[in-house]
Amino acid sequence: MTSRGGSRAAATDGNGVKYKEKAIPHYQMSASLKSEIRKLNLVHLLIWLLVAAQMTVSHFNLVSHDTVATPYQWEYPYLLSLLPLLLSSLSLPKNNISYLVISMISSGLFSVAPLIYGGMEMFPVAQLLYRHGKAYRFIFGFSAVTVMYLVMVIAVQVHAWQIYYSKKLLDSWFNATQEKKKK
Repeated sequence: MTSRGGSRAAATDGNGVKYKEKAIPHYQMSASLKSEIRKLNLVHLLIWLLVAAQMTVSHFNLVSHDTVATPYQWEYPYLLSLLPLLLSSLSLPKNNISYLVISMISSGLFSVAPLIYGGMEMFPVAQLLYRHGKAYRFIFGFSAVTVMYLVMVIAVQVHAWQIYYSKKLLDSWFNATQEKKKK
């Protein structure tokens, strides 16, 4: 132990973290899973920004509705998917289990559920487009339902991988705490 003004013990200066991530397997797994989750969070943020941009342009009439279609109803609750993204990002630096668990639960509620609803909401419009070739909403000349289904397919994959990697990361963190308790 050292005094307030004295030097710090060598083991507590934070330099051992990089060594642990390289040498101890569960630290290495934790580091790689965190990296994957950060990448997925970035893609999620890009999808969220695209949806938010489309809604902003449409609601403030920045361009005509012929260029950018009015948003579908599922896009409004999908904007809440920023919450799981923030919680996930906050959980990673200090291995905060509670933030990661809340992020996983809210990801299902605010990310996946609106996408499922959106798939059902847009299905009749998609049927009309593919059976009769008629599209009524457009985004930069492309059928809005086609563009939004493409966004939804990518978003579902991103959210599924986020939840999967978050679960694996939680397992890694729990295994690490169980090993500490045994010692």
